[in-house]
Amino acid sequence: MKKGLLMISAALIVVGLAGCASDYVISTKDGNMILTDGKPQLDKSTGLLSYTDEQGNERQINNDDVSQVMKR
Repeated sequence: MKKGLLMISAALIVVGLAGCASDYVISTKDGNMILTDGKPQLDKSTGLLSYTDEQGNERQINNDDVSQVMKR
């Protein structure tokens, strides 16, 4: 009985922590879809949208090339 409760508790914690990470999809004007890890940040002085791709690489895209940013 205790082992079952422990397993359920562990599963709920894992699901809860996974829910904290928000992924986004950047839709570009040329039809590409870019999957991000975390919320993209816009630098208003340069006009670049910075994001982390699914492999963990830091990337930037010109905000003029973006048509939409959607939460996944």
